[in-house]
Amino acid sequence: MLLVAGIVVFFGGSDRPEGPGGRVEDRSLDQAAPSSEIADRRNDAASPLRPMSISPQLIEVPKPELAGQFLRMWRVSGANVCAALREAGIAVSEWKPASMRNRNYECYFQRVYQRDETRPLSSTFLKVRGNEMGEIVEIRARIIGPTTDDEGRLAPAILRMFEIIVKQACWRDFEDSLTSIQNLRSVEYERFGAYLSFTREAGGGNNLDFVLGLKATSASQVRTRTYFSPERWLTGTDRRNVSGNVIRSGTSANCA
Repeated sequence: MLLVAGIVVFFGGSDRPEGPGGRVEDRSLDQAAPSSEIADRRNDAASPLRPMSISPQLIEVPKPELAGQFLRMWRVSGANVCAALREAGIAVSEWKPASMRNRNYECYFQRVYQRDETRPLSSTFLKVRGNEMGEIVEIRARIIGPTTDDEGRLAPAILRMFEIIVKQACWRDFEDSLTSIQNLRSVEYERFGAYLSFTREAGGGNNLDFVLGLKATSASQVRTRTYFSPERWLTGTDRRNVSGNVIRSGTSANCA
């Protein structure tokens, strides 16, 4: 019995030095593995970013001819509108600077049919106003003592002026205003970034004012117009060739 007990004690004692030592060694290895993983992640974070290639399509300047699909715009230049009026027999002036050293351009028509000693009693005035690139800013007209037919409608010669203006603009949703203009009824439209008004002057008796132009009012219209604006894009191209307006070479409006 004593011999057996001695053998058990001998072998049990010989295992102890190795057991704790092995467990300590295992713990040191377990701790070393996470430390190396953390170091690898820190090295990855400190490494410089890889160069990225940007597709030219992401920074391409928007094409002006596409602007008409997203916002209201003039499809002809001021010079073309003036030429179309002259072709119709309305003696509009040439498209030229409003004055010396002035970047504003315009053409106009004025005719006095009757006047007293101090003021016109019957006259027609028209002005197409824009800039040196041909972009139209606004079209205004004033009729004092309008000439009418036997049924009280605006004389065809004067109505023709408004028909050309509205049709040159290619805004078909404004063409129904011509009926009100012909019958000398006040009408005011503001539709999707443009406005038209034909109203009697307050306290002016038989004086009528006409205005047609662009007016981007909603937030989406303003953002869209800003996006297509040439000033937003840095290019080496002549701004007259990247205008937001689609400039036509002919005098007839192309509303396609």
